[in-house]
Amino acid sequence: MSSDEDFVTFIVDQIKDVGAISYRKMFGEYAIYSGGKVVALVCDNQLFVKRTDAGRVFIGEVVEAPPYPGAKPSFLIEDNLDDKEWMSQLIHITANELPAPKPKRKSR
Repeated sequence: MSSDEDFVTFIVDQIKDVGAISYRKMFGEYAIYSGGKVVALVCDNQLFVKRTDAGRVFIGEVVEAPPYPGAKPSFLIEDNLDDKEWMSQLIHITANELPAPKPKRKSR
């Protein structure tokens, strides 16, 4: 089952105060970016935030699950989706802890 774009735009609206937030459809699901970094995935209309130590501390009792078969586990966010301040803080914390994306290689 692929994700509904309405759910993705809801999530993006919840975290838009963080700054440069964007999303891109990938294989029927979506990647959410903050400052050019992939911070979360939306798969099967569920939000999966990249794991970070600071995110784990912020969330407290985390639920981890892979967003799709074979993927590394991420934080599954089921509660607090309606809490803009909490969601924005989580995404801000996550983006700050993730490394900058590697530059893309130029094709020959």
